[in-house]
Amino acid sequence: MEFASAIASDISGICGGVFSIQIVPPGWIHFELTHSTLATWLQSLVVGSSGGGGGDEGDEGDEGTIDAPCPMPNSLFAVQYAHARCCSLVLLAHREGLIKLREPVPNSSPAFWSVIAPNPIPWLNSDGTLRLNHSDERRLIAQLIQVIDNIECPDVGSSVKWEKVALNLSQAFEKFWSNCRIWGEVKITSPEVAQARLGLLMATQSVLRFVLEENLGVFAPLEL
Repeated sequence: MEFASAIASDISGICGGVFSIQIVPPGWIHFELTHSTLATWLQSLVVGSSGGGGGDEGDEGDEGTIDAPCPMPNSLFAVQYAHARCCSLVLLAHREGLIKLREPVPNSSPAFWSVIAPNPIPWLNSDGTLRLNHSDERRLIAQLIQVIDNIECPDVGSSVKWEKVALNLSQAFEKFWSNCRIWGEVKITSPEVAQARLGLLMATQSVLRFVLEENLGVFAPLEL
């Protein structure tokens, strides 16, 4: 416990604002990302200040360009559908005034969304905790973290089965969309929650686009 406390103290001095740290007998050190760190990271996926979701717009390809031994066309269509669904929902939110975009009708699938309002997305409650606390919201965030880890770490990324990664992310999105409402009563009574969920949706679209176009070599459609 003494050694663990010393190590934790040093780590806290370096990145105390990033992790909350707890020492647990007989000497485990538990790390948890702070809510503010998660909010900043999610915002970076929306506006493009993170390297993981960036890059130039990919060229339209076909399934033959996928560097994998067993392409899964049905799964890839499901991922493309999830991407298109994200885009249509963001544009609907703009038309209904829930958010305001600088360029509401992009010519191609956007790498990032140019959000005028609310800016930043209201990820946090007044007490500094993340508004996204539904289990399916957390599952989608966890999938986004896993995908970005795969993108950012070359040693890991070289052996990643990107079709499976993309499918897992699209399935997490579908689960989120099925169980976490944005319109209706949520929009009226809790607009900040609706906007935070839209932010999560925009972050998901940006990462789906990157995986489809950069890692799988297929088109990320605005609509289907």
